[in-house]
Amino acid sequence: MKEEDNIKEQAATYVDESFRDRIATVDEKGKRKWVYAHKTKGRLFNIRTWVSWGFFALFFLLPFIQYKGRPLFLFNIPEAKFILFGQVFWPQDFFIFGITMITGIVFIILFTAAFGRLFCGWVCPQTIFMEMLFRKIEFWIEGDAPAQKLLNKAPWSRSKIIKKTSKHIVFFLLAFIISNFFLAYIIGMKELLLIVTEPASQHIGGLISIILFAAVFYGVYAYFREQACTVVCPYGRLQGVLLDRNSMIVAYDYKRGEPRGKFKKQKAGAAAAFPPLGDCIDCFQCVKVCPTGIDIRNGTQMECVGCTSCIDACNKMMDGVGRERGLIRYASENGIAEGKKLEYTGRMKFYTVMLVLLTGILATLLLSRKEVDGTILRAGGMLYQERGEDSVSNLYNIKVINKSVHDISLSLKLEDVAGRIIEAEGHNIEVQREGQGKGSFFIVLPRNVISERKTKLRVGLYDENDKKITTLTTNFMGPAGR
Repeated sequence: MKEEDNIKEQAATYVDESFRDRIATVDEKGKRKWVYAHKTKGRLFNIRTWVSWGFFALFFLLPFIQYKGRPLFLFNIPEAKFILFGQVFWPQDFFIFGITMITGIVFIILFTAAFGRLFCGWVCPQTIFMEMLFRKIEFWIEGDAPAQKLLNKAPWSRSKIIKKTSKHIVFFLLAFIISNFFLAYIIGMKELLLIVTEPASQHIGGLISIILFAAVFYGVYAYFREQACTVVCPYGRLQGVLLDRNSMIVAYDYKRGEPRGKFKKQKAGAAAAFPPLGDCIDCFQCVKVCPTGIDIRNGTQMECVGCTSCIDACNKMMDGVGRERGLIRYASENGIAEGKKLEYTGRMKFYTVMLVLLTGILATLLLSRKEVDGTILRAGGMLYQERGEDSVSNLYNIKVINKSVHDISLSLKLEDVAGRIIEAEGHNIEVQREGQGKGSFFIVLPRNVISERKTKLRVGLYDENDKKITTLTTNFMGPAGR
C-alpha cells in the first residue's frame, strides 16, 4: 500500500505547467480557439437556472418599479443624478459615494478571499446572459456543440444560411431588448418610453444610444463571448492576488483522481492495473462543458469563472462508472491536499461578519440621509455690521438641496439664541422637487449675547406648515467681549 501511495503522490505532483503561458482560448500562434461548450446537465446547473430566472426577473422588472415617485434605481451619469432605493443622490453626496466605493472594494476583497469567484459563476450578468440565454438559443437553432462545429466547417448551403441568419437575427433582437432596459437604468423608464413611442426625430441622441448599446451587446454575446471574462474583466486577474490556499474554489481532487486512465470494466480474476489508477477516467467531459475552454484538472486558473459545469459533468461520469461523486467539487487547495471536506471556517465566518457590518454601515448612511439639506455661509469679504447701539448683523448666503418629490417653500428661524432673521429678498426660499435653491439673509443678534468673536449658531428650516425639516449650523462674527 505504501508503494501504491507513493506512485499516486508522484503522479499527482507532476503537472505540465505550459498551459499557463497563454490563455486557453488562444493557440501557440496567438490565434483564437473558438469554444464549443457542450450542454450541461446536473443539480448545480438546475440551481443556477433558477438563480438566472430570478436575475432576469429583477433586471427586466426593476426599471418599472417606482418608490416615492422615483425609479428604484437610476444611474444618470450625464446629469450626475443617481437614485438608490428611491433616494436621489447628487454630486454634493460625494462622501457617500466615496464610502460606497471603499465598501465595494473591501467587499470584493473579502468575498473573493473567502468564496473565490462565486459571483462570476452564479450572478455575473455576463455569465448569466451568455450561458442561460444566448447559448441556449444557439443550442436550439444550431444544435449541440458537435453539430455547431460541423455546421461551421460545412460549405454554405440553404440550411446553413437559414440557421446562421436566424441565430444572428435573434441575437441582435435580444441585444436590442437588453440595451433598452440597460438604458432605462441610466435615463429612466419614462424617458425611454418617450424615445420608443415618440417620433425618432425628437430623440436622435437616445436612439443612437440604444443602437450603440445593442451593437455592443450583440458583439459581446455573438463573437467576443468568454473573452470578456478572460481578456477584459479585471476581476479574473485580481483573483490570483486575492485567493489563497483556504479560499473556496472549484477544484479537482488530484489525490483521488491521479494517475488518470481510461475506464475498463474489471473482469473477475483479472490482475489489477499497475500503477494503480485513480478515479479520473480521462473522459475530458469537464473540458468539453467548460465555457472558457480550460482543463480544471490543471489547478486554479485565471480563466475559471466558477460556473460549476465541470462539477455536474464529472458527477455524471462518476455515477456512470459507479464511483463516488465529488472528484471535482467546491473545495480549497488545503482541503484537497489534506483530504478534508470544505467547511465554513472561522476565517470565512470572520469575513462574513465584516461584510455584514460594512453593508450595515452603508445601509444606515443611506437610510439616514435627509431629503432636504443645505449649507449656510457668511458672505465673503464682509465684516459684521452694527445696527444702532444694541445690535450686530451678518450677511449670509444659503444653498438648499431638495431631494424629495415635492416643491417646498422654506422659512428660517434662529434656534437657542435671542435674535432674528431678515430675508434679503423679503420672501421664503422656494426649492423645486429634486432641485436646488438659494437665497440671502441677515442674522441680527443683540450685543449682550455676543461674548466671543465667533459664535456658533443653529438655524432651523421650516416648511409652509411651520414644520421643522432640518437644522443647519453657521458662525456669527462680532465684536468680542462687548
